[in-house]
Amino acid sequence: MHDVAERIRDLTDGGVQVAIDALGSAATSRAGIESLRPRGRHVQVGLLLGEDAEPSLPMGRVIAQELQIRGSHGLAAAEYAEMLAEIARGTLDLSRTVGRVIGMADLPSAMVAMGSPPTAAGMTVARLV
Repeated sequence: MHDVAERIRDLTDGGVQVAIDALGSAATSRAGIESLRPRGRHVQVGLLLGEDAEPSLPMGRVIAQELQIRGSHGLAAAEYAEMLAEIARGTLDLSRTVGRVIGMADLPSAMVAMGSPPTAAGMTVARLV
């Protein structure tokens, strides 16, 4: 993952302002932090579980470059109805975050695949119809 972070820093002329890890792996958390420019912010959304629960992070870089690490546990369940209504109305457009759309018949295999590294960027969305 170090090569990924180095490549991102090269492509962005020194690093990104914000990195978000929604996967929840030690490797992607570290790559996100290493991809930041000075005073950048890493947001950890994905839960780090199992052997990734206590990741080794580049704290020397965090301190030297005055980086911020933020945690986000997600949206409160009470707010789901409002969020889903905004999506249905089209006022909250998630199209740029969707990687693929599957039917309900493909949902079981997609759920099993969540235990492995992703093969494509973006969220997988299961449609009812």
